[in-house]
Amino acid sequence: MSQTLKKHLLIAAGSVALVLGMVGVVLPVLPTTPFLLVASYCYMRSSKRLYDWLMNHRILGPYLYDYIMYRGVRRRARTAALIFLWLTLILSGIIVDSLHIRLFLGVVGIAVTIHLFMLKTIEEEQPVE
Repeated sequence: MSQTLKKHLLIAAGSVALVLGMVGVVLPVLPTTPFLLVASYCYMRSSKRLYDWLMNHRILGPYLYDYIMYRGVRRRARTAALIFLWLTLILSGIIVDSLHIRLFLGVVGIAVTIHLFMLKTIEEEQPVE
């Protein structure tokens, strides 16, 4: 496989992962962080410009940096994620008529909540290295 083809495939895969990660922000059953990590991995190996853009993004950059460097999350980001997660899950549970889907949404919510609390808490005043 040529280097150019590999570069273009990694950019395409990173872009698809980025879109899926962004959709995951509003759809609680689609995991945001794994897709954003895949996007950063693909961009890092294919395009310095795209990788720098993602890591310096006003919203996503600090979140990714904290997750990659510290395997942690800032208290404010965790709180916002949990509030948004549970609000969208509750809204989805009200809209959906199926008990099975409601149970699935509850399991997803509990799993994501546990994952977020298992991450190291980075205090807001802690400097970014």
